[in-house]
Amino acid sequence: MKKSVHGLKKISSLLFLFLLLFIFNFNVNYSGAKNDQIVYFIPVEDTVEQGLASFIDRSIDEAEEIGASYIVFEMNTPGGAVDAAEKIAKRMRETKIPTTAFINNTAKSAGAYLALNADQIVMVPHSTMGSAAIIDLQGNTAGKKAESAWFADMKSSAELNKRDPKYALAMADENIDLPEYGAGKGSLLTLTAEQALEVGYCEQILSTRSELLEYLGLSGATIEQMDVSFAEKLARFITNPYVVPILLSIGSLGLVMELYSPGFGVPGFMGLSALILFFYGHMVAGLAGMESIILLVIGIILIVLEFFVPGGIMGFIGVGSIVTSLLLATDNIGNMIFSILVALLVTIIGSVILFKFFGYEKGIFKKLILFDATSSDKGYVSNTNRSDLVGLEGMTSTPLRPSGTAIFNEERIDVVTEGGFIGKGKKVKIIKTEGSRIVVREINE
Repeated sequence: MKKSVHGLKKISSLLFLFLLLFIFNFNVNYSGAKNDQIVYFIPVEDTVEQGLASFIDRSIDEAEEIGASYIVFEMNTPGGAVDAAEKIAKRMRETKIPTTAFINNTAKSAGAYLALNADQIVMVPHSTMGSAAIIDLQGNTAGKKAESAWFADMKSSAELNKRDPKYALAMADENIDLPEYGAGKGSLLTLTAEQALEVGYCEQILSTRSELLEYLGLSGATIEQMDVSFAEKLARFITNPYVVPILLSIGSLGLVMELYSPGFGVPGFMGLSALILFFYGHMVAGLAGMESIILLVIGIILIVLEFFVPGGIMGFIGVGSIVTSLLLATDNIGNMIFSILVALLVTIIGSVILFKFFGYEKGIFKKLILFDATSSDKGYVSNTNRSDLVGLEGMTSTPLRPSGTAIFNEERIDVVTEGGFIGKGKKVKIIKTEGSRIVVREINE
């Protein structure tokens, strides 16, 4: 009997243990079910350019692959390139994952445009959005055609989520009058968080991420924070429209200076480094391919061959190949042409300074051009100047028409008159010597 009771106790203990394990496993599974939602936080910071477009494209791809439940674009940007903003906006619209633009400071210009392409907008207190005029690299309006296209983009982005488009247009067009929001004619609309909420350009004003997740019903979700890699940071810097002309100027001027330097030195290293950085950044940003690199290498080889092969055709094709490689490495031909012209101007000015103040008797030119001169200060004399003959008198031995010969102190010398005729046997006087040219004048007694 005691053994039976003892056995029952053992069985009861085992059942109790299994029950605890089942409850624990249920809690773990339930907890996992509760947290199987994943929210991707993607930063949209600093200038909007092609490097940022590449980063956001990668981030959305990763969110889609992992099956994320939600994407939050954390925005703090002054705006940037329109072409990059359009690429990002297109990618935002294409994803099937719900999106929210969380403006935690400011979303100006292209940033406001991007916010309008999210499914909803949430702003922190005292944040702003707006002031979205389209300007070129010189700070001027980009022209009627570009403005018209931009206005249409802003309008359609507002209408995407049933927002009143007049506010989006007022952000881009200073001719729209909205004085009640501080945007009279001649000024662009910038909305505060409170104003955005009032006009329907913001769904909620929240201060923190946790408040945002609670508002979205995702308090227990797993958070994935996307960070810009070093390569992407470098690409974002390099593809900045203000950095591109600087890199191209350093690259072209450095290579030209290398032609004036013996061996391969600092100028050549700087020039090659600038070009390598340019193409590396544009390849990371997804703008340049191997065809650009191949055309660049072919162009440099042809230009070097031009120094050895006369005709000019190789140099012309080489320059065309390099320019084509640069144009293939961008999706904004206008900006790239501007950058190339800036680099060309800098190179010309730099080359003139090198020629004028530093000479060019070095480097590759030393092997291609003969710089030695048979100057008199080096001991070279083309003809002996008989200045000692000036003043001597003699007799012509042949007629001078106007050249001939005359005898001076029993020395027969080739002479020339000042232009007239002097007959044979006439008395003459040497009036000047110019190298081998000895000028005589007839003496009339």
